[in-house]
Amino acid sequence: MKSPVIGIVLAAVVSVSCGSGPQQTATDSAPVAVAVGRVDLRDVAASFEAGGVVRARATALIAGRVMAPITQVHVNPGDRVRRGAALVTLDGREIQADKGRAEAASLSAVEAARAAEADVRGAEAALVLARATHDRMAGLHNKRSATAQELDQAVAALAAAEAQRASAQARLAAANAARDAAQASAVAATVTATYSVLTAPFDGIVTERRADPGSMATPGAPLLVVEDPATYRLEIQLDEARAALVHVGTTASVRLDSAPGEGDGWTSGRVAEIARVDPTSHTFLVKIELPPAASLRSGLFGRARLSEPARRALTVPASAIINRGQLTFVYIVDAEGRARLRPIAVGSADRDRVEVLAGLREGEAIVTSPSPSLADGTRVTGERQ
Repeated sequence: MKSPVIGIVLAAVVSVSCGSGPQQTATDSAPVAVAVGRVDLRDVAASFEAGGVVRARATALIAGRVMAPITQVHVNPGDRVRRGAALVTLDGREIQADKGRAEAASLSAVEAARAAEADVRGAEAALVLARATHDRMAGLHNKRSATAQELDQAVAALAAAEAQRASAQARLAAANAARDAAQASAVAATVTATYSVLTAPFDGIVTERRADPGSMATPGAPLLVVEDPATYRLEIQLDEARAALVHVGTTASVRLDSAPGEGDGWTSGRVAEIARVDPTSHTFLVKIELPPAASLRSGLFGRARLSEPARRALTVPASAIINRGQLTFVYIVDAEGRARLRPIAVGSADRDRVEVLAGLREGEAIVTSPSPSLADGTRVTGERQ
């Protein structure tokens, strides 16, 4: 089965041979001096394209961490916000009440710890007195000036004083622990109180608003979307074979539909990240960092052009190409030294050379810079360039 490209070339050959083409029949006049070249087999740079969507490098979903009614939304889509700016305010009365209870409990625990410290000091003073009394009674008993019962009472009093000090120290440890816990709860309540006002995590642009005053904010449910406009990326998906040709830092040509660049619309980008998307289909998500531009927005469609290894192909000078309507021709020089108009199928262009897909063979002589007056069948002479 013939390929469509070869079919087009054959059809053009028939058209030229039947006289329906734009060629002219030349007479046997003096040879015309022309520049002659050869069809060469050369390395041709190859590339492929892939479509994708523009995304901001940093995107934040602004969501509440507590359940509370929304009292005010301060921004709308398109608004620019600074880091720390208030975006959404929630009804924080219950949160403030919890904070007040926690702070009061913290103060109570602090006072309880102070009371426990006083009890320890009192127990230590009682222990000093009991120890002194015990020592005095022991000395008197040795001198036969105190009875055994009096000594026993001094020993019991000393033991009781030691037990009271140990008990007071235990109560102090418990009071200190309760104080620390209450203070931690107060800090947590203070932090929770800040959840009633949602702020911007960085300088950016509000791109989505998903809630209005009066609705209920639930933990984790996004209310706003904020994007960092400093850096945008074009995200494309590549199969496993093509992804192997791309590395972080690889340069890519990028063209956005609604944000054309200079000249033909292609701008230069750099591959910033390669991530696996679907292990079943073996596709990869390639993120190409785009140069700053005021017209960039998330959601724009774009195309990326990435290089492949060079391949061998037949090429002719670009100056040899003749375009007539939708057909492409070159003048070959036949064995009789005549210029013959021949239709060809062309591929990609690389600098000053054009790839030939069909219509020519390697080594054939062609006119490299044909003049508009050159006609089919004209005798030519010239040197190879």
